Amino acid sequence: MAQEIKFKDKAYPQLLTQLSPAPNLYFKGDWNQQIFQHCLAVVGSRRMTDYGQEMVERLIMPVAQAGITIVSGFMYGIDAAAHQVCLEVGGRTIAVLGCGIEIIRPTQHRDLYQKIIDNHGLIISELPADHPAFRWTFVKRNRIVAGLCQATLVVEASIDSGALITADWALKLKRQVLAVPGPLTSKVSQGTAELIKAGAQLVTDPVEILKIYGFTSTAEAKASKPDLIGLEKQIFNLLDNQRLSTDEISRELSQPAGQIGTTLSLMILKAILKQDNQGRYYVGHG
Repeated sequence: MAQEIKFKDKAYPQLLTQLSPAPNLYFKGDWNQQIFQHCLAVVGSRRMTDYGQEMVERLIMPVAQAGITIVSGFMYGIDAAAHQVCLEVGGRTIAVLGCGIEIIRPTQHRDLYQKIIDNHGLIISELPADHPAFRWTFVKRNRIVAGLCQATLVVEASIDSGALITADWALKLKRQVLAVPGPLTSKVSQGTAELIKAGAQLVTDPVEILKIYGFTSTAEAKASKPDLIGLEKQIFNLLDNQRLSTDEISRELSQPAGQIGTTLSLMILKAILKQDNQGRYYVGHG
């Protein structure tokens, strides 16, 4: 059942009062003021690349583990990855919808919608419960994503990405804008490159985000390398900054493919490595 919280209510998020006018909100989930204490907006392209996925994992897992609430817009790509990664490490996340909260869009995110609620997160919208989604509702939604947060992180964004609208709102509200650098040959990195040129803080390490929230004593939340020896250590070091197939790893390390495959399987079971949908292995940071 949807509930409503109004601008004048004591439990209304303090940071959001800086919007003029501050919107009333409909919500589902565990509403408490603690969830709004430290919030990071994570936004980016709906056409997320493998690189974007990896950056979300590297940066957001330690940040969510440190107790920072992850806020995003529930759409395909970076939004969904940010919500999901946060949930994987037991963090809390807020999904700001571009439609009423009784409408699940995209429909493929039905399980994610329920997981957010079940894990003490929030689904919120300024729109009535059954209000449909339009282009303008998504654009308007972005100001709430930025308004709830002390900082906004843009992971991947093209020049015309809606994520840049969220970053613009963060600047208007005098909040910090962070951007992850990407390959200049990628269209979804051109917008982040422009943000960095315009003065956004370049971020490559979760500790840089944690420091914004005064968590200098939690630098250890940064993913650390496990204590490995032998072939596992060689594979880990090889994959720490790239994704490779079994045959590519075998060639790089001059080891039999069968032995590499067995070791990879063990490292997957130990949650040291992950495998993408193209069969390539990579380090599961966080």
